[in-house]
Amino acid sequence: MEISERAPAKVNLALDALYRHNNGAEEWRMILISVDLADTVRIKTTSTGRISVRTDNGFLPVDQRNLAYQAAALLKRTFKIKQGAQIEITKKIPVSAGLGGGSADAAAVLRGLDRLWALNQTKAELATLALKLDSDVPYCLYSTPAVVLGQGDSVKPLALLPDFWVIIVKPQVSVSTTKLLARAQFDQLTTHPDLTQVIAGLQNKDWHTMAQGMANSLEEVTFRQYPQLAVIKQRMLRSGALVAQMSGTGPTMFALAARESQAKRIYNAMRGFCDEVYLTRPVSL
Repeated sequence: MEISERAPAKVNLALDALYRHNNGAEEWRMILISVDLADTVRIKTTSTGRISVRTDNGFLPVDQRNLAYQAAALLKRTFKIKQGAQIEITKKIPVSAGLGGGSADAAAVLRGLDRLWALNQTKAELATLALKLDSDVPYCLYSTPAVVLGQGDSVKPLALLPDFWVIIVKPQVSVSTTKLLARAQFDQLTTHPDLTQVIAGLQNKDWHTMAQGMANSLEEVTFRQYPQLAVIKQRMLRSGALVAQMSGTGPTMFALAARESQAKRIYNAMRGFCDEVYLTRPVSL
């Protein structure tokens, strides 16, 4: 049997880094959405018992280092499945971009193999397993607007789909999330989002209220090392964006626009400045 799953990129409308636990894990408060910039994950069951991964991106590992491979291995081990799986990933989400591409692929494997292997797990049950892979995978299982709390373990869908445009810009720099978080002093961060205001704006489709509450508290950390990201943010704002912000730990920046004409103006302005620019809309699985 074979199945195909879409794996949408995620964008942080709000990201608040609160503190570190004694085990080093970070405590988060976030509002996430998914957009129609998505990988395609095709999964085929096999009788060999082996797991294999193929991808059209030469930068990605296809062995045990790949989160999609790990997701399949986790389900196989947890439910004592004798079948194997062939996983083929067609990449559209930029790699190492702060858009959760690897986590989205892993989540797609969990959803797909749950169906192929007739495991009959709820998304909440799969999300509990997903935490063993990466803190972004539980959200990516839902891929719908949600409040995400804790260490990624609490995902509370908002049951709405925003009606705006998202312009994504991936500059040619690489940010190591592990190294950046190691440098961040959470108690010294000065910028924090207002999640209540963001949620109110989303529910009322009041994009200006939403934009006023949005923030990424890690921007100041990343911008100190990569000041060119601050330049991208200012260009987006000057081009008419409602708000411009970093996604995750970067380096990807995004802008929001209420109208298609406004979105295309920002998109065209950024195309002359960066090679990787995407015009997207919010989606919900």
